[in-house]
Amino acid sequence: MKASRFFIGTLKEAPADAEVVSHKLMVRAGMIRRVAGGIYNYLPIGLRSIRKVEAIVREEMNRAGALELLMPAVQPAELWQESGRWEQYGPELLRFKDRKQSEFVIGPTHEEVITDIARNQIKSYRQMPVNFYQIQTKFRDEIRPRFGVMRGREFTMKDAYSFDKDQAGLQESYQKMFDAYVRIFTRIGLEFRAVTADSGSIGGNRSQEFHVIAATGEDDIAYCPDSEYAANVEAADAVALYAKRAEPTEPMQKTATPGKAKCEAVAELLNIPLERTIKSIVLATDNEGAEPTIWLLMLRGDHELNEVKASKVEGLANFRFATEQEIVEWFGTPPGYLGPVGTKKPVKVIADRTVAHMSDFVVGSNEVDFHTTGVNWGRDLPEPVVADIRNVRPGDPSPDGKGKLEICRGIEVGHVFQLGTKYSEAMGATFLDETGKPQPMVMGCYGIGVTRILGAAIEQNYDDRGIIWPEAIAPFEIVLCPMGYDRSEAVREAADKLYAQLSEAGVDVILDDRGERPGVMFADWELIGVPHRLVIGDRGLKDGKIEYQGRRDTEATLLPVDEAAALAAAKIRAALANPRAAR
Repeated sequence: MKASRFFIGTLKEAPADAEVVSHKLMVRAGMIRRVAGGIYNYLPIGLRSIRKVEAIVREEMNRAGALELLMPAVQPAELWQESGRWEQYGPELLRFKDRKQSEFVIGPTHEEVITDIARNQIKSYRQMPVNFYQIQTKFRDEIRPRFGVMRGREFTMKDAYSFDKDQAGLQESYQKMFDAYVRIFTRIGLEFRAVTADSGSIGGNRSQEFHVIAATGEDDIAYCPDSEYAANVEAADAVALYAKRAEPTEPMQKTATPGKAKCEAVAELLNIPLERTIKSIVLATDNEGAEPTIWLLMLRGDHELNEVKASKVEGLANFRFATEQEIVEWFGTPPGYLGPVGTKKPVKVIADRTVAHMSDFVVGSNEVDFHTTGVNWGRDLPEPVVADIRNVRPGDPSPDGKGKLEICRGIEVGHVFQLGTKYSEAMGATFLDETGKPQPMVMGCYGIGVTRILGAAIEQNYDDRGIIWPEAIAPFEIVLCPMGYDRSEAVREAADKLYAQLSEAGVDVILDDRGERPGVMFADWELIGVPHRLVIGDRGLKDGKIEYQGRRDTEATLLPVDEAAALAAAKIRAALANPRAAR
């Protein structure tokens, strides 16, 4: 490719609404342009990187035995109504009617459509296992699209769906996809972690996310530096911080705490560690035709509620936070002085694992300006229902017992799920087993955010001059920067020869033949992030040298003219073969 025949739309300034580095640099590098909130045009230089991501994904999906197909973006409402997600999915599902007033959606995902294909095409166990995948546009009507391509409304995703006859088959299909994802993100050159995750609206009984590690990530990742344990904080297992409950040593008594509604203030007043206080959180679940059920969730004073975990407690799937009126009705006092002792009306008590092992703790007295000290399970309160309902924190024991947890930020770029029979049972996707009996197909689904990978890669790879692409997904692998291409015949001949040699060697090269000043050329290609550069000038040619510089190099090196193409090609091949070493 020659720059004079390519579109280079670099900008000096980023748009005012760009919040993160990747958004700013993708706009400035001429990769994307905004059409509407969360919706972008991908300009030629951006599309080149997308196509390279897609090529790697296709190669590894095909290698894993998956079969590519293409499903429509527009899906009939009937399929979503069959699965039950028409009501469940929420406002992110973009719904509309055609001229006949039939209802449709623009698909945020394709479980319903692929299940419809399977129930019509797969009749026997002999046709399984099978795994279908596509690379296609999705749309999710985010309430607040932000961060450029990392939280857009329209995006490109690779989604795959496996069908097996039993759980053992699903586990094998799942592992193949997991291994394929590891190869994909490794080939791209990303620093990533696979973490245990919550299945969310997709469903299923096991899922793992792949996160690119970056300070600007939206997700908190808990991991153990001394082991392989890693999980999204939403799903990270919070073990009890006390091995067992100590025997009571204090009497239970009501203590005045005037104006002290927060655990921190109570601990300071009573001159006790914050870890001896209990935080009370009141939830409610509605009952049709009857008053709500009120739940009291108890956490240590320095811990925070994990709402995802709370929703998995039996009976709390559809919880809401109780209103102040309900709190007063059940506890006799507004928030700030709540506790499980002496409530006005019965409540269901759920204690976090750590709280269940505490003794002589402090809770609210259900009376303004009073707390109760010396409270103990068994003696003063019935034994509670125990559940993991808190967020883990740095320094907590790793659930695998091999060290302590640390927290980092991550950008989710992939997710694999074991769906089981959630969709096949709801939509009647059955097959005949070896005995001729109908059985529901056992499903898995596997997604990669193709366009999101671009943003995530930039968040890991940039400096004050611009993007630093991993070789595998750079729009071009190397740029030739001739000094005075339009003025010097020697420079033009050498540049054209290098261009031909590199092209013949299979290198993705661009020759900047625009005749721009060196500073303009260098600034453009450093902003765009091309990982390798050769500079051709009259002075160097007289000495038989060409200047080479990698995008991460602090200084240039001189290469013999006759060997420059081969040496540069070798550097690119080495970086592609070992992406991590190139960082």
